Amino acid sequence: MKIFKFILLTFFCISAYAKPLIIGTDGVYPPFDYRDENSTLVGFDVDLIDAISKKAGFEYEFIVMGFDGLIPALKTGKIDIIASAMSVTSEREKAVDFSDNYFLTENLYLKRADNTSIKSLNDLKGKKIGVLLGSAQEFSARKIAGVNVIPTKEIFTSILALKNGKVDVVLVDNSIGYGFLKKNTDLAWFHKQIDDGDGFAFAFDKGKFKDLITKFNTALKEIKADGTYDKLLEKYELK
Repeated sequence: MKIFKFILLTFFCISAYAKPLIIGTDGVYPPFDYRDENSTLVGFDVDLIDAISKKAGFEYEFIVMGFDGLIPALKTGKIDIIASAMSVTSEREKAVDFSDNYFLTENLYLKRADNTSIKSLNDLKGKKIGVLLGSAQEFSARKIAGVNVIPTKEIFTSILALKNGKVDVVLVDNSIGYGFLKKNTDLAWFHKQIDDGDGFAFAFDKGKFKDLITKFNTALKEIKADGTYDKLLEKYELK
């Protein structure tokens, strides 16, 4: 009887998501989602989704698109979930439901290392700030008086603009900002602060995935308890 009950529960768990869930990500935000040297989509978010899928019992497929297009794609049903280092904000919560957060971060302000005119936030008046379009950092930058915010569809474009002198500062979350600093010795950071959001979380269309969100949250707790989460943090140098 117990064996039958286990099989029945397993069947319902799998059959509830008979079709692969379509997961949207921007694919250019290392170490959370990016292409490796073989053009394979990899990253902390990618591996975390895989680990959660094994716990919660669903199949999935990733679709790569611009970060600013993720919520519209979610609202129109083109994707089922967003897994793209998305910060929980009160503005986004009007349109989507979030899982429990899975990563906390800070905002990091980058400049060219040889730029001695910028030492603090007080030096930003009249300056150009590069940000990822639609990101929590764009919202933060637009709160700074007297600056010109320059959004780009890929954070790499913002970094390149900084290196080429087209913007004075780039605002990123520290989890990827330190990665850029390791590879670009001509850049430096001069300020960091708590992210305006409430950490990174997975996003779902509002009011439509209550049961699935519960499964995500339960799986996330299990992954943290069994050591899988910490191993992923170490793998992507986030710990």
